Amino acid sequence: MAKIGNIDVGEFPLLLAPMEDVSDPPFRALCKEQGADVVYTEFISSEGLIRDAAKSVMKLDIYEKERPVGIQIFGANLESMLQSVEIVEKSNPDIIDINFGCPVKKVVSKGAGAGILKDIPLMVSLTEAMVKHTNLPVTVKTRLGWDTDSIKIVEVAERLQDVGAAAISIHGRTRVQMYKGEANWAPISEVKNNPRMHIPVFGNGDVDTPEKAMEMRDKFGLDGAMIGRASIGYPWFFREVKHYFKTGEHLDPPTMEERLDAARRHLQMAIDWKGEKLGVFETRRHYTNYFKGIPHFKEYRQKMVTSDDAADVFAAFDEVEKEFAGYQFV
Repeated sequence: MAKIGNIDVGEFPLLLAPMEDVSDPPFRALCKEQGADVVYTEFISSEGLIRDAAKSVMKLDIYEKERPVGIQIFGANLESMLQSVEIVEKSNPDIIDINFGCPVKKVVSKGAGAGILKDIPLMVSLTEAMVKHTNLPVTVKTRLGWDTDSIKIVEVAERLQDVGAAAISIHGRTRVQMYKGEANWAPISEVKNNPRMHIPVFGNGDVDTPEKAMEMRDKFGLDGAMIGRASIGYPWFFREVKHYFKTGEHLDPPTMEERLDAARRHLQMAIDWKGEKLGVFETRRHYTNYFKGIPHFKEYRQKMVTSDDAADVFAAFDEVEKEFAGYQFV
């Protein structure tokens, strides 16, 4: 059984990765229903929090049905990060996660996210200070290194553990790789197999089939899998992995009825949480996967992803229900 601090997260837990404009409360709720063991918020700027920026503060919304839930923050300024910890604590999350892995230029250019991989001592000192500043378990999400010539993740993970990190999630790419090429899980396995490591080591990157999740568990020996892109528009991925672990067989894909129900609920929850304009816009990225594989679907997808009016999107769902009732996904 893996534990994050005193939180029992089960045997080989599946974690929903923190993804900007994806891992919001509506989507987290759907993933939790489908078997996600731990969910994380979108990453939140520490500078945005201390400035009381509306978008950053809104991301602090968490709900009882999500637990255990982690709030992820990023930044490179010690004072700002410590102030943000105090703000985050008021939302009463189960976990505080530090983002040391985001490869996006606007984050990296400020020395935050994966940018801190160029300054490992700062990475360690920030983690240590945050651990000392809160009673909540502090976890870290990071990458293998800045580039292939600077991969020291075994040493880095050990140092983070030694200053109090309660768990570490590692994406199997460097910052320079961004999301290109294949994730390399071998260095993550080296972290786990380091005899000095005793905190959970979770793998991230390219877990897009139940077989890969099993490989991460059985071949690489990791403590859990953090799921990102495979879950976008497909919260059922979590239940499919768990079914495969139990039976060795693939679960039948969700029916058209299940997909339409999820899409409708997702959109309505998004509207309720962030308003119609933003709710409609930010839910669009999910529709391709909600209805993936249906032939002659372009017309309906276009309606879903181009309309700014929620009523039009719901009407498109109704059209799909009439046109493709009983469609069999394979």
